[in-house]
Amino acid sequence: MSRHLTAIVEREGEGYVALCPQVDVASQGLTVAEARENLAEALTLFFETASANEIDQRLSGEIYVTQIEVAVG
Repeated sequence: MSRHLTAIVEREGEGYVALCPQVDVASQGLTVAEARENLAEALTLFFETASANEIDQRLSGEIYVTQIEVAVG
């Protein structure tokens, strides 16, 4: 079984941080590709080790990723 999840990748210092907001799992890497690969590995480990109850609790919330415009200055 596979799941489609959201990955948000953000530059941080000399590397990148990847976050899956649906289950609040994050990882990092030196490149975007490496951060995504490391996040996929972290998510696989999460789903292998977390209890069904924990997975259900984390996946029960709604996540919206969008952009907003605000005045600056």
